[in-house]
Amino acid sequence: MPPAFTAQEKARITALLLETGQKLFTSQGLRKTSLEELMAPTGVAKSSFYVFFDSKEALYLELMLQQSGEVTRRVIDGALLSTDDTREGLRRFLHATIEELSANPLWRRLMTHPEEMQAVARKLDPERVAAMPDNPATALTEYVAAHKDRGDLVAAEPAVIIGVLQCVLLVPMFAERLGDPVLYPKILDLLIEIVAAGLARRNE
Repeated sequence: MPPAFTAQEKARITALLLETGQKLFTSQGLRKTSLEELMAPTGVAKSSFYVFFDSKEALYLELMLQQSGEVTRRVIDGALLSTDDTREGLRRFLHATIEELSANPLWRRLMTHPEEMQAVARKLDPERVAAMPDNPATALTEYVAAHKDRGDLVAAEPAVIIGVLQCVLLVPMFAERLGDPVLYPKILDLLIEIVAAGLARRNE
């Protein structure tokens, strides 16, 4: 039987696990991070990890959910919804999200290591994620559905439109394969311009 913890001890250990998880997941990844490494700063046996989280993936997911509000404010409120022009909104969203992925080590790790993304996704609680008030994925889905109903977007299923946007977000993973690195920013800018123009109908 794992030891019983007071509320204060639980709060302290949970905070340490989140802090340690952030460091280890971003530096060496989900698979290479062991329970021993996660629990070491707590001074508690590794078996007690499961008192706090069901799995390493659940800890990773909790870290992502904690950051989702700030991510939403940057890529949704500050970019996608910052203009009434649908094309410009999509353009700003793609630029802001790529910048987020380059600056946010936790989210970047998932984008550059799809096998880890799949591992975390298998642990997702759909009801919990859908109920989050600050969920960038939900906000994007709602935006696409609303603007498609208004006729602002091309005649394609919302899931297809979102899939096209996600394809652009994968481009940084293959930046080194696109030739001269000096040209990469221009390639990315032109791609975003083409995709935004292709998905959004021109505002009258």
